[in-house]
Amino acid sequence: MSRGFVSLVGAGPGDPELLTLRAVARLRDADLVLYDALAGREALRLAPRARWFYVGKRAGRRSIAQESIERLMIRAAQRGERVVRLKCGDPFVLGRGGEEALALARAGIAYEVVPGVSSAVAAPALAGIPVTHRGISAGFAVVSGHAESAYGPLLSSLAPGSATVVVLMGLANRDAIAALLLSSGWPRSTPAAIVLDASHESSASWIGTLATLRICPLPDERPDSAGVLVIGGVVSLAGAIAALPQERSSAPAA
Repeated sequence: MSRGFVSLVGAGPGDPELLTLRAVARLRDADLVLYDALAGREALRLAPRARWFYVGKRAGRRSIAQESIERLMIRAAQRGERVVRLKCGDPFVLGRGGEEALALARAGIAYEVVPGVSSAVAAPALAGIPVTHRGISAGFAVVSGHAESAYGPLLSSLAPGSATVVVLMGLANRDAIAALLLSSGWPRSTPAAIVLDASHESSASWIGTLATLRICPLPDERPDSAGVLVIGGVVSLAGAIAALPQERSSAPAA
């Protein structure tokens, strides 16, 4: 039996054109693809010979346990299969890729990490927001917004306006996140944005201030939208950058 192998692959924000060449190659060779909720189904067309198995997690819903995902990878590799664990964004940016890598290492399974375009950078960029900009922000902080224990210590330690704040998985807690920053001295007028479903046809963005972030409405018809919060002076550039003409280039015909 051939030796199995696992690739922890970053799918980027969802558009398959943002996959790396290595990610595409691993999908084409895969026997089994374990994919996340936010990994675009279009990418699965690049794995024509593989079995696909959904292992996504969404807030507030029952989902497969992390330990079960790890067992699926290990057992498939032990059978000699080539497994792709397709994860939204980058596997090691709030994607639990490190946990999966450790589980594979402990089980003696050969594996690799294929980095992806992190939604922490891609979502703002696609909305015309650079996370750093000379004279406005020289750095950015990325935090998980699912619980105050995750985002509270870092956000409380930031001097107001000292960096761009990017929050993943923070839509439901945007009120508490805004309140924390305001109580830490951030001006109410600090520009803020929400980017929904970045890189997808359903993408949309909201631009406002830290004060209005707490109460901004979200589309009721899209409760499952993936959202990224961006807070800081760089958000003020969104209008000017998004207004510039953008043309998608295509490779010249052979």
